[in-house]
Amino acid sequence: MSHTKVGKEALLQRVKRIAGQVQAIERALEGNADCAKTLHLVAATRGAMNGLLDEIIEDHAWEHVAKAGLSDEERAQGTRELLEAIRRYGK
Repeated sequence: MSHTKVGKEALLQRVKRIAGQVQAIERALEGNADCAKTLHLVAATRGAMNGLLDEIIEDHAWEHVAKAGLSDEERAQGTRELLEAIRRYGK
């Protein structure tokens, strides 16, 4: 993802926050936290992952599907990659 170099640090910070959220879920489970707290942690983590996914999908669409100057084959490949990711997410 060489085109994400501009936003690489921001993406890495998001991933680190998500990792912290996952660790909080682990601690909640290990510590027998009440299920409402654990549900809240999981929901927040899922929201963070969805936000990260949205950002990367948008970046991919602009760089590999909508960018001016792409060949038809490059555009088709970018579209295939995007659709594959979306299908996997839906499962």
